[in-house]
Amino acid sequence: MDSYSKLEHVKEMLSQVTHSKNLMFATVLMDSWYATKKLMAFIDDTLNKIYYCPLKRNRLVDDSGIISPYQRVDALLWDTSKIQHGKVIKIRGFPAHKKVKLFPVTVSPHRTEFVVTNDLSQDSTQAIREECRVRWKIEQFHCELKQLTSVEACQCPKGRIQRNHIHCALQVWNFLRRQAVNSPLTVYEISHQPWSDFLRQQLRSPALKFSFA
Repeated sequence: MDSYSKLEHVKEMLSQVTHSKNLMFATVLMDSWYATKKLMAFIDDTLNKIYYCPLKRNRLVDDSGIISPYQRVDALLWDTSKIQHGKVIKIRGFPAHKKVKLFPVTVSPHRTEFVVTNDLSQDSTQAIREECRVRWKIEQFHCELKQLTSVEACQCPKGRIQRNHIHCALQVWNFLRRQAVNSPLTVYEISHQPWSDFLRQQLRSPALKFSFA
């Protein structure tokens, strides 16, 4: 498994949750790094699941229906109706019959994501935005976990020690997140506060109860 690429790991995990663990799910949310032909075809044709993922801005697509010269996805023209309901496109390199639906999703005043789905019946950009909000929350969690807890810093070779390290990092993130929810500060601001008094108090009477693997 250690020799697998990042995409191979994702494919393996999707296979396991579908066939081995029999988890019930209908939708796969991905970021643009995973928007490859092989993985999208695997989710669509093999797993029969719906996917939503943004394309990189320089991805070449065709929205004419006649396979005209491809252009960058961020160079496409949009009228009001297409902005609200999306447009059917073909991504360069995909089979001629394999179309997807593209939606421009405004993330901030300075950022727009171009999100595609294999669900051609989807016709609401607002619905796409709601789907993407789940992915954004997961991405936010991963960023905070990596930047605030040193979860990737464990250099121990033993799996048990690695699991304990990850468990401790998750406990730290969970504590910071709870503190942020109950204060006007972000998790980043809280993490940079002086913690000497807090650490002394916690060493005397820990608020977090750890259960090591």
